[in-house]
Amino acid sequence: MTRLRFGIFLAPFHPAGENPTSALQRDLRLVEHLDHLGYDEAWIGEHHSAGSEIIASPEIFIAAAAERTAHIKLGTGVTSLSYHNPLWVAERMVLLDHLTRGRTMLGVGPGSLPTDSAMIGLNPTDTRELLEENLDIVMRLLRGDEPVNATTRTHTLIDARLHLRPYSDPLFDVAVAAVASPTGPRLAGRHGLGLLSIGATLTKEGFDALAHHWKVMEERAATFGMEVDRSKWRLVGVMHVAETREQAYKDVEHGIEQWFEYFQKVAAFPQMAVEGNRVREMIDFINEAGIGAIGTPDDAAAQVQKLVDQSGGFGAMLMLAHEWANPEATRRSYELIAQHVMPRFQGQAQPTLDARRRAGEVREGLAEQQNIAVAHMTEKYQKELADRG
Repeated sequence: MTRLRFGIFLAPFHPAGENPTSALQRDLRLVEHLDHLGYDEAWIGEHHSAGSEIIASPEIFIAAAAERTAHIKLGTGVTSLSYHNPLWVAERMVLLDHLTRGRTMLGVGPGSLPTDSAMIGLNPTDTRELLEENLDIVMRLLRGDEPVNATTRTHTLIDARLHLRPYSDPLFDVAVAAVASPTGPRLAGRHGLGLLSIGATLTKEGFDALAHHWKVMEERAATFGMEVDRSKWRLVGVMHVAETREQAYKDVEHGIEQWFEYFQKVAAFPQMAVEGNRVREMIDFINEAGIGAIGTPDDAAAQVQKLVDQSGGFGAMLMLAHEWANPEATRRSYELIAQHVMPRFQGQAQPTLDARRRAGEVREGLAEQQNIAVAHMTEKYQKELADRG
C-alpha cells in the first residue's frame, strides 16, 4: 500500500436529551474542520431510533456538508439498504454525485439497530436477506443501461433504469459494511466493491477477523470474475489524543461513560458491546484490549500500524466519531492526528526527517564555511575603507 487515507465514521453518538439542532450543527462544523485539516473522507450514518444516532438521512446531511467543504469525500455510512426502494437509493446517490462533482460515496448495510427495522415490520434476518437482493439491483442500475425487473419482499421494479448516469467515471466508490461475520466481505467480493470494517477494532473477534475478511473477499471475487482492491478497504476504530496521556485521560472524562452506556444498555447491537463501568477502567479497556488508542499521537500511530500489520494492508483509517471529550478537545485531537499521525502513513514525514538528518551531518563543516565567508567579507570591507582613506 502507498498513501493511507484518513477520515471519520460519523454515526453520530450524541447524548439523548440534549439539543438535537445544536448537535447536528456541531457535526457539520466537525466535517468542515476535517476538510480544512486535509482529511480524506467522512462517512455519515443512518438511524431512526434509540435517541443518540440522530441522522435519519445521510444523503441530506451530505448535501449540507458538501456546501461547506471543498475537498473531503462524503459517504453514506451506511445507507440501510434493506429499508429502501433500491431504485431510489441509486437515483439519490447519482444526484449527490453530480451535486458534489464526484465527492460522494455509497456505503450500504442491513441496518444496525433492530429498533429501526422493527418499525417497518422487518427483523434482522429479513434485513440481511434484503441487503443482498437490493445491492444486486443497485449495482445493476449503476453499472448498466438495461432495464431492471425485480420483485423483493418490499418492492417491485418494472423496467427500472436511471435517467442520469453518474458524474464519477465510471462510478463513485461503493462499499459494504462488515462487523465480524463474513456477510459483508462475501457481498463486496461478489460485486467487486469496497469494504467498511466497522467493528474492526471494537471486539477481539473483529480484529482477529481482518485477515480472514480479505481472504473471503478475494475468494468471492474470483468466483464471480471480479477484482477487489485493498485501497478500497476502510477500517473503523476509536481514538482520542492530546499532547500528553494524562491530558487525554482527563479529556475523555467528559463523555466516555455515556458512549459505553449506549452500547451496553441501549443499542441492541451485540457485536459492538464494550466492557467497563468506571472511567479509568473504560480507558484501560480501550488501550489494553487493543481496540483503540486514548493517549498521544504516538499511541495512535502505533494502533494504526498494528491494524496495517494485522490486516495485511488497507486503504483508509476511519476514526469512529464520538464525543468522549468536549468539542474543543475533540477538534484538537483531530488536529494532532493530522499533524503527527497522518504524515507517517502518507509518505510525508520521512522526507523531512531525512532532510534534517542530512543537514545535521554536514552542519559543522558548512557552519565553518559560513564563518570563513563572514570573515572574508569583513576583511574585504576593511580593506576598501583603508584604500579610500
